[in-house]
Amino acid sequence: MQDLMTRPDCEFLSDVISGLSSPQKHLPCKYFYDEKGSDLFEQITNLDEYYPTRTELKLLKECAPEFSAHIPKNVRVVEYGAGALRKIRILLDALETPSGFVPIDVSETFLLNASKRLQTAYPELEVSPVTGNFLDPELNIPSSGDPSLGFFPGSTLGNLNDREINTFLSKARQDLSENGQFLLGVDVNQNPETLIPAYNDADQITAEFNKNLLARINNDLNADFDLSAFYHDARWNDATDTIEMHLVSKEDQTVTIDEQTFEFLAGETIHTENSRKFSVSKIDQLAQNAGWNIQHVWTSPSPSMALFLLN
Repeated sequence: MQDLMTRPDCEFLSDVISGLSSPQKHLPCKYFYDEKGSDLFEQITNLDEYYPTRTELKLLKECAPEFSAHIPKNVRVVEYGAGALRKIRILLDALETPSGFVPIDVSETFLLNASKRLQTAYPELEVSPVTGNFLDPELNIPSSGDPSLGFFPGSTLGNLNDREINTFLSKARQDLSENGQFLLGVDVNQNPETLIPAYNDADQITAEFNKNLLARINNDLNADFDLSAFYHDARWNDATDTIEMHLVSKEDQTVTIDEQTFEFLAGETIHTENSRKFSVSKIDQLAQNAGWNIQHVWTSPSPSMALFLLN
């Protein structure tokens, strides 16, 4: 077995071993997004049950005429966790002469393909993709003399705990420099009747997305997960206002990863993702803790999504 610290995938392996060695087995959700995982997530965003994407898109379109009153011209936009770059087009069209666009995503192939399509649609715009995890403190964002606007749609903030949010928003404040702004998309829906179906769709695309994490571990880390021996479960935690995604073991079983073994009991779960739902007051608290103030808030009808413009 190669020494852990000399392997190119050592962080992935270390995180998996650490997570599966914990009393409540867990895996970091950032590893969902290999090329297949990114494609599956884009399929999820088009599902009838998955309200966040279509609700936020509608809200962006409705609010777009107001953006230029709050955001200066010639702004450079930095999008964290850029994905397929669907929502950025609405924002770019609403802004007055944006000077550049920096999309950031962990999936390099997915990011570069999406960036090429965007560059074709906006030939005068300087598009500078950056491959990386937006939570990485060493992630280098190109500097610019123009005012900067961070863009973080899709309610991805809900995947982070308070400490991670503080670290992320604090670093973003440095990335975007003095007088920077941040347009943040947040899920403020707390109704389990619409939340559970959004994360457990009838077509089982979310289940495939969740189990693809095990397939990636098999492919990249020499593991032997039997995907058919686990099922997807989405549950609402009322105490923390969080949708939790789990993979549940159907039976007692043993899994080997890089020559290390892990025992699973029937019914035991791997906690793969949290998706927190926020109140406006909670976002205000988190923003202020990282040095931001809320400049403006736009909110959709139920199921509710909100756009927070921070400065």
